[in-house]
This record gives sequence, C-alpha cells and structure tokens, in this order.
Amino acid sequence: MSLDLNSVRDYLKHYDGPDVNLMEVCGSHTGAIAKNGIPSLLSDKIHLISGPGCPVCVCVSSYIDRLIELSLTENTCVVTFGDLIRVPGSQESLSIARGRGARVRMVYSPMETLDLAEKDPATTFVFAAVGFETTAPVYALLVEETKERHLSNVKLLTAIKTMPAVIDSLCSSHAPVDGFLAPGHVCAVTGYTAYEGLAKRYDLPFVVCGFTGPELLIGLTLLVKYRGQGIVKNAYPRVVTREGNQEAQALMQEVFEPAPAAWRGLGIIENSGLVLKGSYASCDAGSRDLSEDNKKNRACICDQVLTGRKKPVDCPLFGKVCSPMHPQGACMVSQEGSCFTWLTSGRQR
Repeated sequence: MSLDLNSVRDYLKHYDGPDVNLMEVCGSHTGAIAKNGIPSLLSDKIHLISGPGCPVCVCVSSYIDRLIELSLTENTCVVTFGDLIRVPGSQESLSIARGRGARVRMVYSPMETLDLAEKDPATTFVFAAVGFETTAPVYALLVEETKERHLSNVKLLTAIKTMPAVIDSLCSSHAPVDGFLAPGHVCAVTGYTAYEGLAKRYDLPFVVCGFTGPELLIGLTLLVKYRGQGIVKNAYPRVVTREGNQEAQALMQEVFEPAPAAWRGLGIIENSGLVLKGSYASCDAGSRDLSEDNKKNRACICDQVLTGRKKPVDCPLFGKVCSPMHPQGACMVSQEGSCFTWLTSGRQR
C-alpha cells in the first residue's frame, strides 16, 4: 500500500482485520497521540495501549521516599524537574514535604545544579536523575563536570532505566501487545539494533517513530501491516540511525554501568538500569537497593496500566479522587503519563 497521508488515514480508519493491540512505549508518544487526536482516526479494531515509557511513572515509592529523606536532612537540598515533585511516595510527595520544611529546588537543566553548588558550598545538592537513555548522557556530563570543577557537594540519586530490558520483560510475560512503537528519542541515542533481536525473538514488529501526527499515523500503519512479523522499521530516519549516537553512548559507558532496576508495577528487572560506576561512587547519594514500592492508595492500578493490561478508565480512582491536581498514582502526575493524557485530552470518551 502507498504511505501517502490520505491512503494511511483511509487504511487505519477502515481496517477490518483481526483486533490488534499496539503499545506506544514512549511517554512522549502517549502525549503526542492524545494531542493529535489519533484515537479518533482509528478503526475500532486497532487498540492503543500505553507502556512503561514515562520515567516519572515508573519510579518506585522508595526512590521518592529517599528523596524526601534527603530533602529533610540538614544542609541538603534536592534538585529536580517539576513533574517529580508531585509523585506520591509511600506516604507523601516532595511537594507536601516541602510544606513542612524540606529543601527542594526545581530546575530546567541538570547543569544548573553546578552553579547552585558553587554559590553555596555549605549545602549538598542532590540531583534526582530520573530518565532513560535519552537523558543519561546529560547526567553523565553533569558527573564529569562535577569532577572537573572539584565540587564535593554535588551528588546524584539515580533512577535511570533502559528500554530493551523492560520490553523483553513485557514480551516474556505475555503482555497483550501485537506491535511496538519504539521510543524515538531513546533510539536517537542508542540506535535500534537491540530491538532487532527482540523483534525476531517474539515475532513482533517494532517501528521507530517520530512525534508529529503524520509520523504517528505512518508508524501505526506499518505496525498493523507487519503484524506477526519479527521486523524493525525506521520511520524516523531524519533523527534516528541504526547505530545511534556513538559519542553519547561512549559518555554513558564511561560514567554508568548496567544494574538491576526496580520498576513501578514490574518489580526488579535485571540489567534494566544504569548506576554510577565505582570510580564515581563519591557522587552517589545512595541510589542502589531502592526497590520497595508501597502504594499510597491501594486502589491505584498504575502498575497494570503501565503493562498494558488495563486502561486508565478501568481504575476506580480515575477522574474521581485521582486527578492532575490530586494524583493518587504516578501515571496521573506527568504530562507524559497515560492517566494524565487520557483525562486531559478527553480520550476516555
């Protein structure tokens, strides 16, 4: 079939083959799908499900609890991006803790931490390094710059995850997925060779996809077309190559090493995280062994939403006691979270 936009839209709207479940792994894809009104353009036989690709959403409660503990420690300030401030830990969020004296500073770039540390050498600044392979090179650069400037009052609490291992875990546990929109931002750094092995192992198609409306429609069309085939297609060639950004990969490998990581709702997944190497241990604020995940509200089903087994609307809290202003789970906090995008875009209708 032709991949011109009119043909693609017609194909997706009138598709009448077997039901197909397609997972957008990346949180940015979840947001872009909602923003572009993609669900309204699809046949009733094409089902989009969100995956564990929002870095804020997959943070376990013990990580948030550790940040709160640090923020309440004398002469210590936690530095973080805005979304993480509102993620519930086992009892409260950083936002609530700040109301009782916790020191929390929001920044737009991790590198701002260096200037804060230079201006206030009596305070230890702990950056909450949350993310995937997309942001890991920036965190590696932060560590390198910390050493270069001889700053002993900058540390990282890491919750850096890697994509291939979690997708492997989903597939091996028989998640209801017939194809994956591979994470475009991640693949810009890593390339897509790792997904070629996964595609062949599980006979599933992967499409590396961009974030505009037309790119998403083409990506979904390719997934439906290649259903049941172990193939990888790069529909984002203006940004992604097969090998990825090797300079960024080398920087990550210099500072970080693979390790088991805890994912909200998925437990411990071997080699799915990145932690600071021993030679950089002085920059670590206690990142290892943060695996406990106690729900603040036990009725929350974020864990099942993140694995594609439930939709946000299946949660009894959705849009009721759980909203962006009063999130009960991590999926309602971030603008890349599935529950947030479903509610704010009206996708639940």
